[in-house]
Order: sequence, then structure tokens, then C-alpha cells
Amino acid sequence: MSDAAELSRLTAELLAAHPPQSTGRLDFLRARFDAGLAWVHYPVGLGGLAAPRALQAAVDAELAAAGAPDNDARRNGIGLGMAAPTILKYGTDEQKRRFLKPLWTGEEVWCQLFSEPGAGSDLAALGTRAVQEDGGDWIVNGQKVWTSGAHNARWAILIARTDPAVPKHAGITYFLCDMTDPGVDVRPLRQITGEAEFNEVFLTDVRVPDAHRLGETGDGWRVAQTTLNNERVAIGGMRLPREGGMIAPVAKTWRERPELRTHDLHQRLLKLWVESEVSRLTADRLRQQLSAGQPGPEGAGMKLAFARLNQEISGLEVELLGSEGLLYDDWTMRRPELVDFTGREAGYRYLRAKGNSIEGGTTEILLNIVAERVLGLPAEPRTDKDVAWKDLAR
Repeated sequence: MSDAAELSRLTAELLAAHPPQSTGRLDFLRARFDAGLAWVHYPVGLGGLAAPRALQAAVDAELAAAGAPDNDARRNGIGLGMAAPTILKYGTDEQKRRFLKPLWTGEEVWCQLFSEPGAGSDLAALGTRAVQEDGGDWIVNGQKVWTSGAHNARWAILIARTDPAVPKHAGITYFLCDMTDPGVDVRPLRQITGEAEFNEVFLTDVRVPDAHRLGETGDGWRVAQTTLNNERVAIGGMRLPREGGMIAPVAKTWRERPELRTHDLHQRLLKLWVESEVSRLTADRLRQQLSAGQPGPEGAGMKLAFARLNQEISGLEVELLGSEGLLYDDWTMRRPELVDFTGREAGYRYLRAKGNSIEGGTTEILLNIVAERVLGLPAEPRTDKDVAWKDLAR
């Protein structure tokens, strides 16, 4: 399938068979998935038509113009942006059939159980253990942290140590974890914004069937790289309109409130507006490259730019607003379903953007990735790469 006209015809058939005005939201989304119009670049039968990725935008536009519901992608960003491409690449046929459809429709929200209190930037040092019972289920014990949306999640992508006697990167296995297991304990982590979109998750004798292992035993680090590369693209390479994202509210305030303007702020706004547009266009190029295969380390550069721009733009906005920028609407402890940067006030944007240089890979680690994997610079010295995990100093 490479014909835009044919995709348009299939979209029209979907709308005729399931009119959005008289079809329930979930019924429409399920029908869209079955028609191959969810991810057009995915295989036939898995929500796609094996079409070029670039054709998805035209399908989305036609459906939006017809008033069709979308799958509220922000609510399940980890599932759509990270879990789905990893399951597609490494999952068995049964796993793909079981998980991809309810993931795309939003019936099952996903979270990511990767980081730990002692394994954040050095993720491969993780200590959560998974022990297999006589070739059957795996029993998982440990603690994860900074888990976005765990309080709403039905499933989790999980990496755990299955062999402590080999070097740290080699003894990790990747699992799909049922968040309703009685051994899963989700506790809120209240942030500087007053909300608790993050969580810490304690795993006590959590039972994971071997059928929910993704990839081979001990190959979890390689599988996780697919997740992490997609995560950086999902965060830093999101599709935005011209003057979209964090620059939008600042530009709007500048136009509507001339009394706030100064020469210095003008120069800084112009610089950040141009950098935002460059970043947006670079993200478009990156998404076009994705049509040729899986994302590579280039996504780290986009995520770096995303974090820096968000923090600089939100800081400029607070300065532009003066004393108004210090106001904050609500410090109530809440468990939000999504992060809404542009739907809140300047104070929220300023505080929440502080986490952008930590989440999805710290700026320091991403700089190493760009240096080593994109620019080909000499690698940082690593004295522990051939040492068994159990022998590492902790």
C-alpha cells in the first residue's frame, strides 16, 4: 500500500460504515484499527496496511475533518510511543495480537518500569530481580521509580535482572508486567508542581508468565534500546504546527500585551522563536527518516533540544509576565492522567519544564550518546563493563 488515493478511499469507507456521529467512540476506534488506519505503516492485521509512515498525517486529517474521535494519544504516550514499537519489533505473533489493539484504542494504558533508586542514569545497574520457577513463571521483586502514569496503567514494560553472575548489560530480561498483580504497589511522588504524575512502584513476588517475556532471556538491554530510542523521539520529535508547543503562549502574550515588552526580552524571544522553528523542522526530518526503519541515536539530539528550549522559553515567559508570572493556580495534590504544558499557566510551565532535562534520559547521558554514537567521539572509560553485576561495588 503506497497510494494516498487508495488510503483516502479506505478512510471514506470507514466513515460510511461507522459514522462518527452515531457510532460510539470505542467502537469507532476498534473499527479504525481493524481497517488498518490506526498506524498505516504497521503490518496488515496489526492496525496498519504496511503503507509509508508519511501517509498517516493525511488519514488523520480526513478523520478529524469528519469529526471522528481520536485515541487521546497524550493519555497513553508511553504505550503508543514506547511499548508498541518494541512489541512490534520483538513480540511474538500472539503478543502482538493480544496487546497492540487495546493499546492503540486506549483501553489499556501502559507505564514504564525501568529506572530505580540506584539505577537511573546508569540504568544497566538495575537490581530488580526476576527468578524463573522451573521453566515457568517469573517471580519479580524490587523497586522502580519515576514511573509516569503508573496509577492509571493496566500494563507496564519492565526490565529486570535475571542473571547476576554476568556483566550488568548481559543479565537483563524484558517483560510485560500486569499492573493489577497483587504484588504491585504504586505510591505517588509529589512533584514541585504539587501534582503526582510520577510514582514509585514496589514489586513483591509479582508473577509474570514466561509468555509475557519480550525477546530472549538475557537480551533485555538490546530490547530496551528500542524502547529508549523511541522514547526520545516521542518526547523530542512530536508533531507540532508552526509556532506550536511552549513558544505559543509566550508569542501570544507578546502580541496581546505590548506594555510588557522590553528590547532585551524582544531579542531573547526572537532567538528562541527561531530555535523552536528549527527544532520543529528537524523533528519533521527525523520522523521522515523513521519511515526507513527504527529510530537511532539521533533522537537523543532532539530530546536535548526539547529540554533546553522548554526551560529557556518558560523562564522567559515568567520574566515577561513579571509578578504575574509568580502566580500559581492550584497546589492541590492531584494524580493527573496527562501532562498539559499549554493548557496551564506560566508558573506551571516553568516548574514542570525543570523535569524535562531528567525524564526520558538525563541531559548528561544524552550528551554522551550524541558524542559516541552520532559524532563517533571516543567512548567514556568504563571499568565495569566486563565485571559480573554481583561483584560491582554498590
